[in-house]
Amino acid sequence: MNGLAITSHFPLAFTLVYVVGFIAAVVIGSIAWYNSKRPPGWEDKSRPDLIPKVTEEDKP
Repeated sequence: MNGLAITSHFPLAFTLVYVVGFIAAVVIGSIAWYNSKRPPGWEDKSRPDLIPKVTEEDKP
């Protein structure tokens, strides 16, 4: 060996962006799912306390 350390060719910043983006997509998707019309079989299920209720504002 010539004394050089083996380093990753994929920067940590890119990995963090993908991980944070994936978590944000899951959270936003979960909020949208629980506030949408329920599919067959899910009509009687209640919204978890963790999910905020999104209401549609009056449109002019």
